[in-house]
Amino acid sequence: MKITPAHESKINTVDFDNLIFGEIFTDHMFVCDYVDGEWNTPEILPYQPIQMDPSSSVLHYGQAVFEGMKAYKDDNDGVWLFRPDQNFNRINKSSERLSIPTFPEKFFFEGLEKLLNLDKEWIKKGTDNSLYIRPFVFASQAGVQATASNAYKFMIICSPVSSYYSGDEVHVQVAEKFSRAAAGGVGFAKAAGNYAAQFYPTSLALKEGYHQIIWTDASTHEYLEEAGTMNIFFRINDTLITTPTSDRILDGVTRKSILQLAKHLGIKTDVRPITIHQLISSKENGSLKEIFGAGTAVVISPIKGFGYQKKRYILDDVTNSYGFLLKQQIVDIQRNAIEDPFGWRHEIKSTY
Repeated sequence: MKITPAHESKINTVDFDNLIFGEIFTDHMFVCDYVDGEWNTPEILPYQPIQMDPSSSVLHYGQAVFEGMKAYKDDNDGVWLFRPDQNFNRINKSSERLSIPTFPEKFFFEGLEKLLNLDKEWIKKGTDNSLYIRPFVFASQAGVQATASNAYKFMIICSPVSSYYSGDEVHVQVAEKFSRAAAGGVGFAKAAGNYAAQFYPTSLALKEGYHQIIWTDASTHEYLEEAGTMNIFFRINDTLITTPTSDRILDGVTRKSILQLAKHLGIKTDVRPITIHQLISSKENGSLKEIFGAGTAVVISPIKGFGYQKKRYILDDVTNSYGFLLKQQIVDIQRNAIEDPFGWRHEIKSTY
């Protein structure tokens, strides 16, 4: 792997106390091109703009997928990833669905190790601090033929981040018209177009005072599926419920970690479909205790209220929050603060 170090770091120009999520990037990036039927030798370069042909396939047909990961620094300056094998497997699963060549495991993990060693000073200690890692791959062939590309570019860029949501209370609107995904589609993949399609409905929800949308099934708009860019959990009485994954719902790394950790802690879980009418009924009879979203960016984000058919429902405060307990446990595992009984942590060995 060829490595070209940045001539000078820009880290001293960054205000780490006032970061806006995903706006600042580290000094280096990982790049690997697919040409002539194979992935070429990867490179690590100084972070910089890339040159693209105006006819590049991705600009016209959206053939692109990505992942979201984080690196954490413990109190002894050790650097850790959280279940990176899951992200590697999922980006290749997403790639296959969009007819993109799968990426070699050796390139992926060697690239991460070297990139994070080069930019480890960008990873700050502290509960709210981490380095967001964005692997992505897109079609780079020049030409406007509506077919799968024969050239691709795989990249990894990194961004120092703190908390994803600045406020304490998140309110969501239940989708009644728009859909995120349909059966047989690409909802399970982290495809770029899945997120672009959310922007307009989300903008309408924002105008009504909500932060995100709870997506419902495309056929009936009754079954609850995801919350914005997160998987969603409901605590009814003392059971933690989440919807089953499908070709419409992303198989979230944080989601599966929560389910495994909850069982380890003796919390009853139930993976089953749930409708908006069941949710409203549980709110009205007092059995709905918590709702929270789960994902790499937020870990766990409590949802204080939801809206449906012009009516708002606000959840009461809960004293023994499952969301708080599970988030604390996951964050402590991620940061090497407690024992990891599941083998989820992956240490980045220092080489510089």
